[in-house]
Amino acid sequence: MIELARISSDHGVTTQELSFQSNGHIVPGVIWKPINFKSPRPLLLMGHGGSHHKTAPVMVDIARRFVCNHGFIVACIDGPIHGARRSELITGPQKQQEFLQMWEKDNCIDRMVSDWTSFLNELVKIEFINAQALGWYGISMGTAYGLPFIAADDRIKVALLGMWGGDFVNSQRLLDDAPKVKCQVFFQQKWDDQFFSREGQIQLFERLGSIEKWLKVYPGAHVSVSGEQLDDIEDFLSKKLKNLETNQSAIN
Repeated sequence: MIELARISSDHGVTTQELSFQSNGHIVPGVIWKPINFKSPRPLLLMGHGGSHHKTAPVMVDIARRFVCNHGFIVACIDGPIHGARRSELITGPQKQQEFLQMWEKDNCIDRMVSDWTSFLNELVKIEFINAQALGWYGISMGTAYGLPFIAADDRIKVALLGMWGGDFVNSQRLLDDAPKVKCQVFFQQKWDDQFFSREGQIQLFERLGSIEKWLKVYPGAHVSVSGEQLDDIEDFLSKKLKNLETNQSAIN
């Protein structure tokens, strides 16, 4: 059961911070939704990067785009050793390095897949969620945990992944799970990524089992999304989720 911790509204967006139980531990999360809407809305799940947390500015910016511009519901949880899962908030390069060190010892994939599954099970019970129009956004660490999650849960129909490679340390699980991914996928790669090789990112993309999948390469290093890359994220996911919504209406 979801327990609300704090609710606030600002510029057309309601933010609900929350927590829920998953296999005996507490998971902190957040939901963003339009202040006023009349029908169930598509849901976009977001996995944050290794230097951020669920309500980091970049995550709030992306969430607001989908809520304000498209009327979607957006939800996120903190990753392991991130955000409210720890006593002190650390972000930026220090947090990124701490995550990479953790990943080398214990990548926590099974735990995060379980947490996301538990969260989605609770979310689809809510009447304002359109359970037939579910999407995923997550690059970098959001792919490290998002790819295994969507491989295990066919309720996700469209996904934005990228900035992770199959040849990176302790990432064999992603290569093993990639053929199980069947939803539409847009994969983003940074050409001068300092963490993930060009070949390793392409290898992971090629392993995806999706019939419809796209790869786009952007200049620059492994940094927070902005500019064209951010616009492409919004364009791809908004169009695909609206198509799911339209197709559902036609069937009904």
